[in-house]
Amino acid sequence: MIRGSIVALVTPMHTGSLEVDWAALRKLVDWHIEQGTNSIVAVGTTGESATLDVEEHAKVISAVVKQAAGRIPIIAGTGANSTREAIELTQAAANAGADACLLVTPYYNKPTQEGLYLHYKAIAEAVAIDQILYNVPGRTACDMLPATVQRLSAIDNIVGIKEATGDLGRAQQILDIAPEGFAVYSGDDATARQFILMGADGDISVTANVAPKLMSEMCAAALAGNAELAASIDAQLSALHKNLFIEANPIPVKWAVSQLGLIDNALRLPMTPLSADKYEVVRAAMRSAKLL
Repeated sequence: MIRGSIVALVTPMHTGSLEVDWAALRKLVDWHIEQGTNSIVAVGTTGESATLDVEEHAKVISAVVKQAAGRIPIIAGTGANSTREAIELTQAAANAGADACLLVTPYYNKPTQEGLYLHYKAIAEAVAIDQILYNVPGRTACDMLPATVQRLSAIDNIVGIKEATGDLGRAQQILDIAPEGFAVYSGDDATARQFILMGADGDISVTANVAPKLMSEMCAAALAGNAELAASIDAQLSALHKNLFIEANPIPVKWAVSQLGLIDNALRLPMTPLSADKYEVVRAAMRSAKLL
């Protein structure tokens, strides 16, 4: 089971052309491994999956897997609101050698709970790779209920869930119904510490893009049951947890990572760079975490 701090990695792009910056991507992978990140999600929401075409999507996954070279597990974001496309992406990730896939609930088309069950079941049956469910209704307008999670957890290669509502009551429901060996991850940095202390296995994190070492240390403390140390580290990160969402993710986090000199501050439309009047808000959060 993959545990700890799992970064939802940004996809670096060149200013101007907005093509993927492959050299920066490789450097990011190495940096995260050096900083103690436990696993990487390639091409999730934070990786601008919505604006990469299928070929680019598969190439980014392959590049991250190749650069990691087995040093840490790689989870590929392969969700789509078309079941056929999700199968295609998941197969590409399996072919590239990813360790698991993360599949967001189908966005925009608002399937029923039965539709969700059949969607995930079809992907799991089509591709043998381990698969992690991803529920983020604030982004998708689709909420996968705990009863559906429980049904899906009975499928052998559906091995976990990223629950990103930030609702600790919902988190407890998921933990209560999760069978032994079924991984449960927070997808909300602001509540991840509490979620892990309740029994979750880690955090799939935006903040880890900017503060990988601190996020790894916080998750490790929480997993060890050291609530006091986890709270102390989390307090240092709290402004980042909040202000990296001052505009839609990944707008603020890409700006923050660019301030560390690791990537260009470049996003594809319809996403736009962080508004200048928000610079100091994010910069102050970085200072509070002692990153600047």
